[in-house]
Amino acid sequence: MSDPLLFHPHHYDPADLDETSRRLLRATVDWFETRGKRALVDSYNTHEWYADFLAFAAREGLFATFLTPSADGGDDKDKRWDTARNAALSEILGFYGLGYWYTWQVTVLGLGPVWQSGNAAARAHAADLLDQGHVMAFALSERSHGADIYATDMLLTPDGEGGFRATGGKYYIGNGNVAGLVSVFGRRADVEGPEGYVFFAADSRHPAYRLVRNVVNAQMYVSEFRLEDYPVRERDVLHTGPAAFDAALNTVNIGKFNLCTASIGICEHAMYEAVTHAHGRVLYGRRVTDFPHVRRELTDAYARLVAMKLFSDRAVDYFRSAGPDDRRYLLFNPMTKMKVTTEGEKVIDLLWDVIAAKGFEADTYFDKAAKDIRGLPKLEGTVHVNLALILKFMPNYLFRPQPHPAVPTRRDAADDEFLFRQGPARGLGAIRFHDWRAAYDAHAHLPNVARFREQADGLVALLAAHAPDETQQRDLDFLLTIGQLFALVVYGQLILEQAELTGLDAALRDEIFDLLVRDFSGYATELHGKAATTDEQAAWALAHVRRPVVDADRTARVWQRVVDLAGAYEMRQ
Repeated sequence: MSDPLLFHPHHYDPADLDETSRRLLRATVDWFETRGKRALVDSYNTHEWYADFLAFAAREGLFATFLTPSADGGDDKDKRWDTARNAALSEILGFYGLGYWYTWQVTVLGLGPVWQSGNAAARAHAADLLDQGHVMAFALSERSHGADIYATDMLLTPDGEGGFRATGGKYYIGNGNVAGLVSVFGRRADVEGPEGYVFFAADSRHPAYRLVRNVVNAQMYVSEFRLEDYPVRERDVLHTGPAAFDAALNTVNIGKFNLCTASIGICEHAMYEAVTHAHGRVLYGRRVTDFPHVRRELTDAYARLVAMKLFSDRAVDYFRSAGPDDRRYLLFNPMTKMKVTTEGEKVIDLLWDVIAAKGFEADTYFDKAAKDIRGLPKLEGTVHVNLALILKFMPNYLFRPQPHPAVPTRRDAADDEFLFRQGPARGLGAIRFHDWRAAYDAHAHLPNVARFREQADGLVALLAAHAPDETQQRDLDFLLTIGQLFALVVYGQLILEQAELTGLDAALRDEIFDLLVRDFSGYATELHGKAATTDEQAAWALAHVRRPVVDADRTARVWQRVVDLAGAYEMRQ
């Protein structure tokens, strides 16, 4: 039986997208399915570069169609930057393996500074490279500085002819071995401060571009490279000064979103495999899925995965409806990065507890999922960095709502061109949100939504009466726990909005909030134990630990959805 909430390769048809998008997404699924599981597993285990996938993508014009904005697409009316279909492709690629997703992801990042640039020649060159089937790279991080863009040792020296000579190294750069265009962040040797920043386009095939090595032990290529007196012509310069800094952050805003859908795809494939294995196995004379603890773990894993999809799908709408006067997506974006990807880790852990040693076997998809799911919370900023970012939105979100036009479901064939004119990467604390309580009020009849709403209202009361003092505001360890409590409120809001739009089964809605009640209680307990927590804050924490409302019939209905996954999908050998 096919679960309509989960991606299923044999029944996949994104009917809400246009015909060309549907054809390309279906062709991608068919390519992987025809290739088969043995090739998928063996190429991963032997660290084989995925040239066959890149050849397929080039032949189909997949990246060119999906990643060229309309303004740069010439007469091809199917080319556009469409977050809805990009998210769909990201989920599919994650379903088959992180490496396939990763080469797509770093191409997205590499194009970010280009499509934000006013350099017409560079834009035309990038569009042409995409048409030829090339992938791109984004060279921000360095071995000594990580992704600290305030400190870069990639130095550009003026050549006296309007260009520069670039010398320096970059580290942890995906696709750096083959990228037709590498967006490189550096600074002028003759200009101090932000005015000296430069983003420029390089070519990995140039003789002054020296590939050092692959820095990871994996199928994907994550390069270290050095430029040695690399000629940067005027037509290669994408951004200078503070605009280069903004381009770096805004590119990450665009690319960060894809991590949530990769995590979802990985979890979906792993869940099919795990449930099928567990349900077909008999231990001590009982089917494994008859054990109560197994049922709980698999039910929790399924509910967490559905919640991940609901939140991420709704966040797409906010991305696509964004504009200068509505930048709410800048909260929901780090939420997809921080919350959805860490939920993905929890899903895999729950499944792994059930299938145990099976999860280590080399001929399974699961052992790849168990390794790769760990990487997503650590890419494009750590969980801690994104939690700290989320905290910037908390005062306005909780205390100062303002009306906004309703955001519809966005699966129309439109170009999301605002993403490439986001403007200066500042002013996050001034962004205003609609009233988060409205989504909760609409579902107040569900027992666990109502119980979680009590906890959310309690967080507002805590911050009003016992807000972090000056010392606590400098204690990131303390603040991150507050951030986790706040993130749950935001997470629940978009889950409920999407559940309403899609008519999600009420039992599953309440089962998801059973989890959120437990999660809130866990973070409240954590807050209680922090050394920096005051007596008043500790008392609040204990007072807001709640048990979810138990309903055996509700849980049984959700369990039936889980057990129906047994044997529902198996990739052909």
